[in-house]
Amino acid sequence: MTIIQSIILAIVEGLTEFLPVSSTGHMIIASSVLGIAENEFVKNFTVIIQFGAILSVVVLYWKRFFKSFEFYVKLFIAFIPAAVIGILIVDFIDKLLGNVIVVAVSLLLGGIFLLFVDKIFEKNELKADSETTRKSAFVIGLFQVIAMIPGVSRSAATIIGGLTQKLTRKAAAEFSFLLAVPTMFAATCYKLFKIYQSEAGFTSHDILILAVGNIVAFIVAMLAIKFFISFLTRHGFKVFGYYRIIVGMIILAMYFAGIDLKLV
Repeated sequence: MTIIQSIILAIVEGLTEFLPVSSTGHMIIASSVLGIAENEFVKNFTVIIQFGAILSVVVLYWKRFFKSFEFYVKLFIAFIPAAVIGILIVDFIDKLLGNVIVVAVSLLLGGIFLLFVDKIFEKNELKADSETTRKSAFVIGLFQVIAMIPGVSRSAATIIGGLTQKLTRKAAAEFSFLLAVPTMFAATCYKLFKIYQSEAGFTSHDILILAVGNIVAFIVAMLAIKFFISFLTRHGFKVFGYYRIIVGMIILAMYFAGIDLKLV
């Protein structure tokens, strides 16, 4: 992987990780267009640069992390379902990750569902995560489990989970971002542990690529989060619903056209 390729993939990661559009689906298209050879480092790269995205949330919402102990209790409760179920079905999920059709169909179905979300939950009144309960946090965590299916989008699933618990669009999105910190951190650390076990290691060039990727993902994710909150408050989810449907159709068209799609 070249530095230019790493920058482009990091931009894609930063833009799509916190939007309800599926970063996996976009990584498929980007890696195919860039002609990136599928190998173990590329797969590790796409996970490790999530550190940059995670840090963007911590920087933007740092005050929340010093707000109260109850904040951490709710995050932990919301994190548990995905952590437990993820450990139990990790091998099954890995197999799904190699299925482009699953990603495309998830994008399409998720897009159709998002088109109806605004109308169903438009009267929500809870304006902050502090107004929700531990039970509601657990329900949001259950929605995060659905996002283990490639193409669903972790942010889409958890935001919708928040909306079902009467959170406003903005509050649901922000809780989703905050929940991403322990979830993505755990997933990234697990990947690093697997790398350590395999004794694969990184070359100096690999480390440079990873550093550049994390920096770019951090900057782009910060901008994406700010844009998304502003846009979501004013316009809702419909645009993202249509967008997901289009991306899903593009992936299906590329697949049936015989184009080599790599799920990096």
